Amino acid sequence: MKFSTAFLTVTAVFVASVASVPLKRDVDPSLVPEFGHAANVNPTGTGDCDGAVNGANGQPIKVPCACPPDRTAFIQKLNANVNAGHATNNPSVSVAFPTDSSKASQLARLNAATITLQNLNGPGVGCPVVSTTFQAQSAAIQAGGAAPAPAPAPAPAPAPAPAPAPAPAPAAAGTPSAAQIAQLAPQLGFSAGVNPTGTGDCDGAVNGADGKPIKVPCACPPDQTTFVQHLVGDVSAGHAVNNPSVSTPFPTDNSAQSQLARVNTALVTLQNLNGPGKGCPAVSTTLQAQQKALQATV
Repeated sequence: MKFSTAFLTVTAVFVASVASVPLKRDVDPSLVPEFGHAANVNPTGTGDCDGAVNGANGQPIKVPCACPPDRTAFIQKLNANVNAGHATNNPSVSVAFPTDSSKASQLARLNAATITLQNLNGPGVGCPVVSTTFQAQSAAIQAGGAAPAPAPAPAPAPAPAPAPAPAPAPAAAGTPSAAQIAQLAPQLGFSAGVNPTGTGDCDGAVNGADGKPIKVPCACPPDQTTFVQHLVGDVSAGHAVNNPSVSTPFPTDNSAQSQLARVNTALVTLQNLNGPGKGCPAVSTTLQAQQKALQATV
C-alpha cells in the first residue's frame, strides 16, 4: 500500500507539472502584419530591387531582391520566435504577440514582425525594414488609428532564369590576380553594427527622406576582408558566383570608366553575398555615392 500511495503521489505531481507548462500555439495568420510590398520589384539585374520606402531622392530605396521573404516562410519563423519568447536567431531580443486589438498590442505585433524580419537568418542578418511598409503602419497606429490596410503590393517582375554555372576552369587570360583585386577593391566606406536598436537593425551609410540614416541589417556591410574574398571569387569566375547571369568585369587601369566598372562589380558582390539577390543593401555602404561621383566624370 505504501508503494501504491507513493506512486499515486508521484503521478499527481507529474500531472500537475505537465498542466503548468504553457501550451504553445501558432499565431493567427490574420493578425500578422502584411508586408505591403513584394520581393523582386524592378530588379536591376545585379541583385537589388525596389523597396517599399522612398529615399531622399524620391526614388525607392534599393533592397536585396529576396526581401521581403515569402509570407508563409516568414510566418513559420514568426511562430518559432513567438513560441520561444525571443528571436531564435538573436535570443537577447524578446518577442511578444498579444492578440487583442488595443493600440499597444497592435504595436507589439508589428514589433514582433519587424524583429523576425531583421533576424531571419542570424543575429542582425535578415531583410531591411524598408523592404516593407511596417514603419508606415507603426506610425499610423502611434498616431491613434488602426494600421492602414496596405496598398496592393506591386507585382514582382519575373526573375530571369540564372544561366547554368560553367564548369570550374582556370581564370581567363587577362583576369586580375587576387592581389590586384584586393588592392583595387572599392572601400565599403561604412561599418556594420552602428547604433543598433537591439532588434537586428542598425544605421546604414545613407540618410533617408527624413534626414536620418536608413536602417539596414546589423550584419551589413560585411567586413572588408570577407567582402574582398567574395569579390575575388566573383571576378575570377567572370560572374557573380551566387547569381551566374550577372557578369563581373574588373578592369585594372585608372580610368574613370574602369573605376566605375569596379564599383559596379562591388555592388553586384554585395547584393549577392549569400545567394541570388540575398545580400546587403547598397545603402549599407557608400558605394552608390562613389558610383555617382565617377558617373559625373565619365
